[in-house]
Amino acid sequence: MATYLVTGANRGIGLEYCRKLAKRGDEVIATCRSSELELDQLGVRVESGIDVTSGESVVQLIKKLSGIKIDVLIQNAGLLENNPLTELDPESIRRQFEVNALSPLCFTRAVLNNLSKGSKIILMTSRMGSIEDNSSGGSYGYRMSKAALCMAGKSLAIDLKPNGIAVALLHPGLVTTRMTSFTPYGISPAKSVEGLLQRIDSLTIETTGSFWHANGEILPW
Repeated sequence: MATYLVTGANRGIGLEYCRKLAKRGDEVIATCRSSELELDQLGVRVESGIDVTSGESVVQLIKKLSGIKIDVLIQNAGLLENNPLTELDPESIRRQFEVNALSPLCFTRAVLNNLSKGSKIILMTSRMGSIEDNSSGGSYGYRMSKAALCMAGKSLAIDLKPNGIAVALLHPGLVTTRMTSFTPYGISPAKSVEGLLQRIDSLTIETTGSFWHANGEILPW
């Protein structure tokens, strides 16, 4: 049995992570800004009031986690806002950078004392952060922030490898969630997380720094 910490755990992919991990018997610490009934009913440890962009709330969380070893940190909290070239909103782009790129890096730094040799860090990114894979343009804030997250994850993989801590950047696929306005073209959170957990379980220090699709495909940078 391993201990997982999942951010952005109150809905969508984060909630599904918690559901599947609890079902297979792992310990789950679910963090979110505000909890929801579905999460509360899972029987996992819920830490609400945690805003990943708020240093104060993260500090309070770290105090509660004192002495707890985290085997897998899943940084799932994220923000998607539309930013086409014709309607650029610099403040929206800054918000997405803060939530999607800067906050996961700072959160990882904050919990390093809870990680040890054999721990894993999972950064939930997107193939929309791939420069080579960009064939449709647009989505400036989301694309730029996820590309920045990929760079942060690659550096973390290098810096933490001597400590035996592995890092993976994972793309969930197009998933039917609130973030994607419940697109009818996506896969279910359950299907996505099934693949994501396979990637997490198979992650080793030898494969640290990989950028994977949930289906196992290696994605281009």
